Amino acid sequence: MKRLGLLRHAKSEEDRPTGHDFDRGLSPKGRRAAETMGRYIGKKIDAFDKILASPAVRVQETLNIALDAMGRAAPVDRTETRSLYLATHDSIEDVLEKMGGDADSILLVAHNPGLEDFVLDHVPNDGSCALRDIVATKYPTGAFALLELDIDNWADVSDAKAKLITLTRPRDLDPTLGPEMAN
Repeated sequence: MKRLGLLRHAKSEEDRPTGHDFDRGLSPKGRRAAETMGRYIGKKIDAFDKILASPAVRVQETLNIALDAMGRAAPVDRTETRSLYLATHDSIEDVLEKMGGDADSILLVAHNPGLEDFVLDHVPNDGSCALRDIVATKYPTGAFALLELDIDNWADVSDAKAKLITLTRPRDLDPTLGPEMAN
């Protein structure tokens, strides 16, 4: 059994002076959401063995703020990979297969729609998971999902079935942080 945390970057700036999407940082609301989610993850979720993240500015800011708020040492094994920038769920699977190694648990921080599609592809659509229905409606900025995958090796992730253990949105913890916007 493997454990996978999926954290979507928090709300970003609308525009960046460079005009490049990759360079957009977090909005003030996004910074508050990243801190809120970090505190939640730090209190409620066991530490992860490895972190895999998109190198986009908004993802790195989300991750750094969340890690600070967790109040515990981050895993030494932290990898930024361009393959996670705006990744599809297939690209996410490829990254996990190639970079998962022997980690039992991974925190993956990236973008939508790849994160949402990953959850929808791996959690059975049999009506038994109300949280899956929420993901199908919207996986907002700053949202965190925790999945248990029925695999022993990350190389098998593409065929894995998952159990969605939790789905937490910033607005679930602080109503002033919702409703979330699309970016």
